[in-house]
Amino acid sequence: MLIIREAFFGIRRFEEFQRHLGIARNILTSRLKKLCENGILERVPIKQGAKRHEYILTEKGKDLMPMLIALTQWGDRWVYGEDKQPIVFRDREHSKPISPIRVHAADGRELRPRDVLPTAGPGANTQAHERLEELARLAEQIAEREQHPAKEKVA
Repeated sequence: MLIIREAFFGIRRFEEFQRHLGIARNILTSRLKKLCENGILERVPIKQGAKRHEYILTEKGKDLMPMLIALTQWGDRWVYGEDKQPIVFRDREHSKPISPIRVHAADGRELRPRDVLPTAGPGANTQAHERLEELARLAEQIAEREQHPAKEKVA
């Protein structure tokens, strides 16, 4: 994630990643290779015919932006504390801090964890279907207990 963060900040060259992250060359090489193999970064020559390369985010990599910002905001809240965040993400056009990342329903309502129901998607295998059915049963049991708490026994 730190390599991806640096790529979002505009770092593109191996030496810059190494300088900003303080990572050993062999580890950085391995991680950059894996990020390229997984389509997160693309290794391209600095200019045509050059032996040196730079690493740029692919569309797949750019789609990680909400996760990166959400993790940063979580750390700011729970690690650094209010008004102590080391980095503030701002809207480039208006220079105002961006809103906290939240999950919203299709109609715009903000959702809490208990409002989200995981269900099998079109690519779910049998094991995933079974696991999600088990989770649905557990959620129903919890909802039932919350609606009808057991009456305390009087001694």
